[in-house]
Amino acid sequence: MLTSGTLNSGPLIDSKRLAIDIVRFSVAIEGLGALALYCIWGPNLGWKEAAWPSVFHSVSGFCNAGFSTFSNSLIGFQNSPTTLVILGLLIVAGGIGFLTMEEVYLHLISQRWRRNNRLSLHSKLVLVTSCLLLIGGAAIFFACERDASLVDLSLKDRFCNSLFMSITARTAGFNSIDYSQATDSANFLTILLMLIGGSPGSTAGGLKTTTFALIGLLAWSRMKSEEKAYFSGRSIPDETIQRAVGLMVAYVAVVALGVFVLSGTDPLPGKHNAFLARLFEVASAFGTVGLSMNLTPELSEAGRLAIALMMFLGRVGPLTLAAAFVIRKPKISQFRFAYEDVVVG
Repeated sequence: MLTSGTLNSGPLIDSKRLAIDIVRFSVAIEGLGALALYCIWGPNLGWKEAAWPSVFHSVSGFCNAGFSTFSNSLIGFQNSPTTLVILGLLIVAGGIGFLTMEEVYLHLISQRWRRNNRLSLHSKLVLVTSCLLLIGGAAIFFACERDASLVDLSLKDRFCNSLFMSITARTAGFNSIDYSQATDSANFLTILLMLIGGSPGSTAGGLKTTTFALIGLLAWSRMKSEEKAYFSGRSIPDETIQRAVGLMVAYVAVVALGVFVLSGTDPLPGKHNAFLARLFEVASAFGTVGLSMNLTPELSEAGRLAIALMMFLGRVGPLTLAAAFVIRKPKISQFRFAYEDVVVG
């Protein structure tokens, strides 16, 4: 409620019911995910040995944590499409946000009872943007890595790994490839996806999908010389657009500052793609992702402290910034300054 600014700027859902359903959804989805992973890993790892990793990875996936009990994360499961699909679904479920999850649930229930409970503009924007990012990211990853880090895999495994790379970059943190061996194009795309992150009210971090979508809608409306930004037959309030722009500017500024600080603490002379590796590390930390181009072990103490600070800011910063950019009830002023225009572009 604080970050949305007003009660009418987000889906109108009872807070008590939402709090209860968050627990229900979390337990149910993580339980089903653990059971599915256990059935897949049991024959290979042993039924007794597979129990704990199944539970651990299900919780880690849904919470977009990215921690793994395997030393090489999920690289050992490159040839297991079912494992990647299950974990991918867990990541997506945790990343779309509990507000959207609740609305979709209520919408499906209303359809069953033939009631009209439409999805809000927020949930529509979250679902459409998430789908476009996942599909578009998977297609680009496939084009970049099919003859590089995925060259030894079958066509089906290449596609599944490309899709998983598109999903996990959105703050999940699992990796099925070694990013230090990936192409520059794939790593740069990963950086962009890490910066965008998940959706508001989710377990994911990042700038958030709705903020990214609003910036895109604003640019599209300006290119068409339209006064307002539109989506799904609705006009988006100027206040919301201004908040999105403010969040993006602040987010990019913090990432740029983080790269600058890391460049000073860890010059990395002679290291191949040093700047890309530092940008990757900072974007991963601030987006609370957890991926790395194997730079983390080489960081100095000062560099690790800088990355730790970026991780902390990435977890609490966007929420605090969102509240700070809320335009409160305007103060009644007796005067305003005269208008004077500025050249842009």
